[in-house]
Amino acid sequence: MNQKEVSELRRRWRPEKSAVSRIYGCFVNSGKKIVSDLDESLGAMPQEEAEKYLDLLKKTLSGALGKNLIDIVFSTRQVADSGEHRLLSALRSSGLKDQEIRSAFYQKVIDSLDMGDDSYLILMACDAYDVPHRGKDGELQADASDEVFTYIVCCVCPVKAGRAELGYFPGDNEFHYTVGQVVSAPELGFLFPAFDNRTANIYNALFYSRKPDELHQEFIDAVFRTEPPMSAAEQRESFQEALSQALEESYSVEVARTVHERLTERIAQHKESKDPEPLAVTARDIGGILRDCGVPEERVDTFKERCDERFGADTALRPANLIDDKKFELRTAQATVSVDPECSYLVETRVIDGRKYILIPVEEDVEINGLPVRFAAEE
Repeated sequence: MNQKEVSELRRRWRPEKSAVSRIYGCFVNSGKKIVSDLDESLGAMPQEEAEKYLDLLKKTLSGALGKNLIDIVFSTRQVADSGEHRLLSALRSSGLKDQEIRSAFYQKVIDSLDMGDDSYLILMACDAYDVPHRGKDGELQADASDEVFTYIVCCVCPVKAGRAELGYFPGDNEFHYTVGQVVSAPELGFLFPAFDNRTANIYNALFYSRKPDELHQEFIDAVFRTEPPMSAAEQRESFQEALSQALEESYSVEVARTVHERLTERIAQHKESKDPEPLAVTARDIGGILRDCGVPEERVDTFKERCDERFGADTALRPANLIDDKKFELRTAQATVSVDPECSYLVETRVIDGRKYILIPVEEDVEINGLPVRFAAEE
């Protein structure tokens, strides 16, 4: 799915726009026991409560593609005949109304998911989207529909003890000091099937993780039985290792800066273009940047080989997962210096009297711990 398709579905998750009629789920305690089962009519709820449920489910469609939102791809064999795909398809085709199928899914999640000592709430809903036709001008035509896209959304929300407060209990006509249970934002979730090219793709699901570095592999193994792509943190670490190990002494501050600048430029240009398709580069593209820096050809070839080993041959990588385009950081055992990426060209390295120095020219005032300081030459 691309960003435009994700955004199109996100806009539906309000009571007046979605076709969600019921909310399903279960509350699981820290001992992995179901405390209560949820099966409630959205229309019978107070508006604030209905909006809160939908807002929690909507968060499953938030975050950055390739970081928080990960494509899950089923094999042809799985779609043809596998227990995991049959279960997801049964949940979808029944509109989540079959309690036996829901219970089987809950148990699969409970048996596998590691949420530490937290209790949690599994929430599910099924929506039927009458997909409007998109005209040649790109505008949606509400009175012309291409198909009905039926899909399920599931999220897992930690439930934690809230702050102890004095509350009024109408039944007792008294105030009591009590600690409530608070439902937090979803930790993970998914959408099935994917909404690719604005139509159902039963070969894909879209998985959500609030923390890009913690994909809950145990959940993915149990529910999808597929190998997910590397997390954003794993991709960055593997990329950095490939650079440093392949280039060795050729990996200078200038090379690191140029790679960071070029990738940052691509990210900025992609944002300006508002292209809904994710930005991607290959090891070959980055090899071209290294070649422009004067890195020897054999080192460039070694870098591409290392990337192929880690990511697969000619794998498309997302630049935002490889670098932090918001900062350019230099770190030693004694200090860490962060520079605005737009000013990274100011950084110089020199060897003076046999010692290594990082030099950054200063043209404006300097502050230490929030207070302006003067250089000795000014005194």
